[in-house]
Order: sequence, then structure tokens, then C-alpha cells
Amino acid sequence: MLDQRLRTTSALFVVSDIVAIVLAFFAAWLLRFQWQVVPLEGDAPALGPYLHLLPVIVLVWPLVYYFHGLYQIRRGQSRIEEFSTLVVAQLLTTLLLAGFTAFYRPVLDPETAVLEGGVPFFTYSRAFMALFGACAIIAVTLGRLQLRAVLRWRRLRGHNIRRILVVGAGKVGREVAQRLVGHREYGFDVIGFADDNPALADKQFSGVPILGQLRDVTQLIQDENVDQVMIALPLEAHRKILRILDRVENECVEVRLVPSIYQYAALRAGLEDLDGIPILNLSQMPLAGWQSMGKRFMDLAVSAILMLLLLPVLPLVALAIWLEDRGPIFYKQERMGLDGRSFYILKLRSMRVNAEASTGPIWAIEDDPRRTRIGSFLRRTSIDELPQLWNVFKGEMSIVGPRPERPAFVDEFKHKIPNYMLRHRVKSGITGWAQVHGWRGNTSIRKRIQYDLYYIENWSLRLDVKILWMTLRQGWLKNAY
Repeated sequence: MLDQRLRTTSALFVVSDIVAIVLAFFAAWLLRFQWQVVPLEGDAPALGPYLHLLPVIVLVWPLVYYFHGLYQIRRGQSRIEEFSTLVVAQLLTTLLLAGFTAFYRPVLDPETAVLEGGVPFFTYSRAFMALFGACAIIAVTLGRLQLRAVLRWRRLRGHNIRRILVVGAGKVGREVAQRLVGHREYGFDVIGFADDNPALADKQFSGVPILGQLRDVTQLIQDENVDQVMIALPLEAHRKILRILDRVENECVEVRLVPSIYQYAALRAGLEDLDGIPILNLSQMPLAGWQSMGKRFMDLAVSAILMLLLLPVLPLVALAIWLEDRGPIFYKQERMGLDGRSFYILKLRSMRVNAEASTGPIWAIEDDPRRTRIGSFLRRTSIDELPQLWNVFKGEMSIVGPRPERPAFVDEFKHKIPNYMLRHRVKSGITGWAQVHGWRGNTSIRKRIQYDLYYIENWSLRLDVKILWMTLRQGWLKNAY
């Protein structure tokens, strides 16, 4: 029954994708040849030759999507992950179609074809191919979002529900149940726990009761029509885990294992292979490969454009700083960034020369008496942070990321705040998720860490753009400190 539901859901996505692709095909043709968003030389070709491509498209597109895992439907799957996979698959299919049309050249009426060697051949538009690729991404994405909305609507009304048995009612098991209960739209119904602790026998957690002990798992699967078993036992119970796996292997249920060390894998732990042995990497870089390249490209583009735009303004600001006390214009301060490596952050000087000579490193406060008059304005508007665009351009920082701290503060916080050093797994930024929510400067470090880790775990270029927009909307770099 479970496999049947999975096949039905996958089939719905295949149909949705095919419909979206066909609509994108005709949309691209209209954009290219009827509305001519790309200027057309000569008369528009007939639709007929392009219809020759439709059978190939309808056959190849779902196959490529299938091999990219787009029909392995997982409830609660990241939409960002799905979209990025879709873009890669669409680029590949568009290249395949372009390669196919390079060899497939139908012979047509000489008056509407390009003559090659005296033989009339029809030539397909490369602009059409590009428009079709873009339209397909949009159409397939919208189609999938609409289909998921329908499926979510049905699940909220009790249709297509998967019944879940959580094995283990300890801390991890209770958190799993709480998350599942809190997301009814995923279509999960947590029917109960199985646990050997007699003190929990009559208790409920998140409204989910204890149904029996571990030895009752097989019977509970049959009696309660369980679709999926989630094992959430501590590591010291590994013998019990093996016995449960042995018992349920002949049952028609899905089995998921929630490791009790998941709290240490906060930054997208990766599964690696060592000559056939699976290894869980708990220190995997959250931004790697294409993601890292995309973020770096955005950093280079944004920092270069902003530096060019600010070039006429910064000399005036520098002159105002120098005129007030004849001191240095720029201020360099050691900060800790990616992988705990130190670098020197660049700022426009907003405080008196040698402001920390007698105190050592201390937090800046509101209306800090160490500030100069022009420095107060610079700090209030965060203009003093603009030279960090050069740090971004050099690759020491990113436009968006956790704000870098001074080494003295890092040494203090890493011993007091759990997971503090995880924020150094990515490049520090001029602005960040914590800053746009008001956690900047001399505010709660724990809250800033909470927001920083959320950013790292949920990073996407879309989130970076959102943070940049929030930063600009709230004031020119107002939320950097």
C-alpha cells in the first residue's frame, strides 16, 4: 500500500512536469516568434518544424529529471534543494536538445529554410532554446509548488497519511514526535512510542502515548497499520537497535534511524564512503562546490559595483574625518573569520586615536564617549563599515554572513556558549541574519549565535538577497556593528 502511494505521488509529479514543459515550449515559441522579446531578423518560421521536437522533449525531460532524483518524493524536502537540482537538470536537458537540433535538420520548403550545399534545411533558433530553458524552470517550479499545495491541503484533511511509530521516548524521540506533530501538512500521524522505561508507561508527549515496549514493535506495526518506524534510541542502546532492525526487516514498513548525535551535526552532516564503509562527516563545510562558487561570484559582483558607486563619496568622508583631529582616516582591527583564521577588518575611523590604549578590547556602547563627532554620524549610519567591501573583494569576508569577532572575545565566548565556533565554518559578513533582526553590537551573544546558525543551516542565494534587502530597507547597513 505504501509503495502504491509513493508510485501514485511520483506519477502525479511526472504528469505535472510534462504539462509544465509543454506549456513552457509554447510560451517560448510565442515569446520568440510572436512577441519577439529577442528581435527577429526576417519572417517568423512556422510552428510545424518546432512541433517535431515535442516528442523528444516529452521523452527526454522526465528521464533526466528521474536520474537527478526529482521523482524521489520526500515529505518535508527542502524546496531550495529541489529547485537547485531542477536548474541543473534543466541546463542539461537544454544542452541535450541543442545538441539534438544540431544534427536533426528537417528538409523543408526552400523558401522558408536556410540553404546548405544546395539542400534546404531548417535551422532551429538558439534564442528559442534559451527561452524554452528559462520558461521550463519557471513552469515546472510553479507546477510542483501547486501540486505540493494540493497534496498538503489533502493531508491536512486526513488523506494520504503515513502512520509513524517512534521507537524510543527519550529526548531525541520526543523531539522527533514534536516536530512531526507540529507539521501536519507533511501528512505524518505519530500514533505512539515504544519504550522500555517503566516510568514512562502511562505518559504522553506532545499528545502521543506510549503504546508498548521495544519487544512489542512488530505487533504494534501490525495492530496499528504502521507505515514508518522511526528509531530514536541513544547510542548505548545499539544492541537493541540491531534487534529491532532484525525484527522489522520482514515487515512492509519504511525504517528511519535518527542518530542521537544529531545535535552535533548542526551544519548539514554529510555521508561519505570509505571503501564501502559509510562514514558520517560531522564537520562538513556547509557551503561547498557550486554553492561556494555562486556565493563568491555574488560577493565579487556586489562589492565591485558598490565600491565604484561609492568612489566619489568616500574622499569627502575621509576629508571630514581628517579635518576633525588630523588623525588616520582608516582603522584596522584584528577579527576572526573562516576556519578561525585572523584577518584585519578595515573601517573608517570613528573613535579617537588610541581609544583602547588604557582599557584594552571592550565593547562599543551607545553614545560611546570615545567617538569623534563625525564618528558618531558614521557609526549611526554604519558608513564606517563600507571599507569592508575591500575585505569582501579580497575574499576575507562575504557580503552576508555572521559578523566577525575580535580574537579576545572569541576566546571568551567559545568556552561559555555551546556551538559558538560553528559560526566560523563560513566566511564572516558585513551584514547577516542576526543583524537584520536587531542582534548586533552589545546585545545577547546567545541570540546572535542562534540566528547565525540558522543562517548557516538554511543558506541559499535567495536568503542572501533577502538579507541584503532587509539591510537596505532598515537603513544603509544599519544592522552591521
